[in-house]
Amino acid sequence: MTTQEQTKKILQALFLGLIAFGMMIVFFNLQQSLMVAAIVLMVTLWTNEGLPLAVVSLLPIILFPASGVLTTKATAINYANPIIYLFLGGFLIAIAVEKTGLHKIIANKMLGLFPSSARGIIFALIITSGLLSSVLSNTTTTLLLLPIALFLTEDVKLKMRLALGIAYGASIGGILTPIGTPPNLILMGVMEELGMEAIPFMEWMYMVSPLVFVMFLVVGFVMSIGLKDVHIEVDLHTPPLNSDQKKVLTIIGGLIFMLLINAPIKPYYGGLGLSEPGILLTAGLLLFAPPFSILDWMQDKENIPYRIMFLFGAGFAIAAAFTATGMASEIASHLVAFSDMPILLFLLIIAAMVTFTTEITSNTALISIMLPILFKVAEQTGIDATLIMMLATVCASYAFMLPIATPPNAIAMSSGVVSIKTMAKYGIIFNIIGILLIVAVAKTFWIGLL
Repeated sequence: MTTQEQTKKILQALFLGLIAFGMMIVFFNLQQSLMVAAIVLMVTLWTNEGLPLAVVSLLPIILFPASGVLTTKATAINYANPIIYLFLGGFLIAIAVEKTGLHKIIANKMLGLFPSSARGIIFALIITSGLLSSVLSNTTTTLLLLPIALFLTEDVKLKMRLALGIAYGASIGGILTPIGTPPNLILMGVMEELGMEAIPFMEWMYMVSPLVFVMFLVVGFVMSIGLKDVHIEVDLHTPPLNSDQKKVLTIIGGLIFMLLINAPIKPYYGGLGLSEPGILLTAGLLLFAPPFSILDWMQDKENIPYRIMFLFGAGFAIAAAFTATGMASEIASHLVAFSDMPILLFLLIIAAMVTFTTEITSNTALISIMLPILFKVAEQTGIDATLIMMLATVCASYAFMLPIATPPNAIAMSSGVVSIKTMAKYGIIFNIIGILLIVAVAKTFWIGLL
């Protein structure tokens, strides 16, 4: 990108920020209007990439104190949220999985469980992508699996379905754990800031697993329509695990065991009560120490996604600003008008609003804005706050129509075998099915657990 193009994008963001301020000042006070203008500026720069993601994510530390929205300390403290260290621990494990090549063995094992038909391979790639995305970044998972999929066939239409299957699988499976996607982590952080009871790691997985696996089946079935008799030759030769891969599996196994015994099982068992960010960070840091010694700081520090950690900090800062300025309460008062309708219809409205808005904006920024608002709605209506906040968080990851909606969509588009028209055609189907399934699971399953 040339300096001229970058300047143009920055000016575009400033212009949209000014327009937002002009519109907001009619309805809200000066402080709230300045906050909205700052957020529009940042969302535009995140979208048009006028500045690096990490740079934009640090702007709240400058913009919020300058506009009187939050003090510097109140803003900066969001960048040290414990949830960020939960993510860091998870990502250190992901780096070790990738460094040792363990992900390729896992992918081959998964592919080997399914028939070598086109339908079997599509299901295998969707489920493999989803399960890997529950512990790896969905961006990383899509980047790792896409080249493998594109070499499985020369059929352009089949390549398109494989590429979309991987992208959609990554988004679907990313919600399976609290560390799978940024919106999940934003929810955990916001709940902690608001003094709400956290959702334990294993309870989270129990809550969302029915939704995830039904969506796997739905997407796999739709993407494989018309491919019943197509067969693919796949080389699934897998070498035995080496010592480094066994060490990483040992760490992962120990982590899962600790998370299981740490999680409370109401009302029978209260769990160990240890900090989940602490457990994950411990597992990640052990990879640097003997007898594991898988990671080396000098070599691997470049792979740590500091920019994503800053992005989380910005998300938490935006959420704090919405609460501190009273903006969340004001918007919530307008949403409360919808709460008189049946709970099922109200949940459908929230789900549809978040899902389709995510198609055109950052899901991290959107969920950072929505969660404090929904918390206030819950306070004013008596609806369970965790229920509607969880619903919105999952919907923020289930946007399948446009390349800009999620990183996996954008990566699938960049492969050259997927058109926007095709993505939108399949995406609208999965958006609608996703909304209906999320609401159905929330109304029938989550409501009895929360």
